[in-house]
Amino acid sequence: MKFIKRPVSQLTCYKMISIIIPFHNEAESLPTLINQLIKVGNNLKDSWEIVLVDDGSIDSPKFKVQSSKLIKIISHRKRLGKGQALKTGIENSSGEIIVFMDADLQDDPKDLLRFLKKIKQGFDFVNGLRKKRGDSFIIKIYSFLAAKFLKIFLHPPFHDINCGFKAFRRQVLKDFVFYGNNFRFFPLAVYYQGFKVAEIPVANHPRKYGQSKFGSTKLFIGTIDILTAYFLYRFSEKPLHFFGLIGGGLFLIGFLINFYLTLERLFFNVLLYRRPILFLGILLIIVGIQVVMTGVIGELVVYLNKKNNKS
Repeated sequence: MKFIKRPVSQLTCYKMISIIIPFHNEAESLPTLINQLIKVGNNLKDSWEIVLVDDGSIDSPKFKVQSSKLIKIISHRKRLGKGQALKTGIENSSGEIIVFMDADLQDDPKDLLRFLKKIKQGFDFVNGLRKKRGDSFIIKIYSFLAAKFLKIFLHPPFHDINCGFKAFRRQVLKDFVFYGNNFRFFPLAVYYQGFKVAEIPVANHPRKYGQSKFGSTKLFIGTIDILTAYFLYRFSEKPLHFFGLIGGGLFLIGFLINFYLTLERLFFNVLLYRRPILFLGILLIIVGIQVVMTGVIGELVVYLNKKNNKS
């Protein structure tokens, strides 16, 4: 991913701050969260709004909060995922500053003031860092391993990109589209676009109501997402570097196997039908060539895309 330097905005006040909260089956938590946010919002000098996105909840009849000038409620007919819920919230918000929060009461609304203070210092994006996690042991292990992998291979300035509590200027959304699970790597995208980013420690309380949406399936999907992020932010503009390394390695192993078998046949009269590894060598050569050609096609796609955008 090419690193682009961008100028830092120096706004000191905003027309509107939008707090976007996606939720699914959080009817018990939401009233408490909204009351806490209203208390914090009353101390803000700027205008603010709460945008609630119901991602296909089945307990919504228990949810009694009504839409108002301060609170917008948008509902999905079925569960579309957190990424789509965040996208819906952004599309229905009007703030120049946007805040993401989770609805499970693990995020502390009092930290909102610290996020906004950091934004007013000139940062474009501020990510939360959960120092003392209130999550289960499995979630903590997954987050720890994911953070280590990203730190080693992508070298981001963040230590907790999966924290759902973050604040940013709307302008950082210009080159980012929410889809699927890519919201997990939104901080990375902003950083690689050259915006000024920061990270602040935030409170993380244990869940009081309902059940965590993180299960064994999401653990597997999250692992795939990490690999996706590694490819996108390291090789999206140079795919041949990725596929060429893998394909070249497979081709080389296959070539060495067949070269050794050839020497055996020529100089030691070893019959090839006695060496089934011959087929492995042929397979590795063919697969290696295919993987390399995939990288070549990727390079052509990148080139044509850049050429079309330039024209």
